[in-house]
Amino acid sequence: MTRARTLLTLSPLERGADAALLALRVGVGSFLVFGVWDNVTSAEHMAEFVSFLARFGFPYPHLLAPFDVWVQFAIGLAFVLGLMTRWAGLLCAVNFLVAIAMVDHHAGWRGSFGSMCLVLIGLYLATRGPGAFALDRLLFREDRGFARRL
Repeated sequence: MTRARTLLTLSPLERGADAALLALRVGVGSFLVFGVWDNVTSAEHMAEFVSFLARFGFPYPHLLAPFDVWVQFAIGLAFVLGLMTRWAGLLCAVNFLVAIAMVDHHAGWRGSFGSMCLVLIGLYLATRGPGAFALDRLLFREDRGFARRL
């Protein structure tokens, strides 16, 4: 490859793709875990979340609130560890599509942007997978781990 083409395409950066994917997973996963941590650790915060869901017309908010909190916590943990990453990505996309449809769209494009980013990141991780630095790679490789025993 010519020097000019390399300069234009920045193709040598491809060598950092797995590290960048790890950073994306850890950053987004940590955001999700810490975003619900107050609801996990405080009944008062969970009650506020139940009221929030009721205000926006969610069915069975007293059941849905803890379910959603624990799903987001599990998604975040899965992203950080790179465990069941594709499933976590799908759940992330669905969860935040619901957030947009039920809540964020009231605040317009800017108000939906964070959730839209999480939908897109979820879809990316669901289709791309976790990269090299992930428990998925250790546990589900064809030549070793659980996949060989299945």
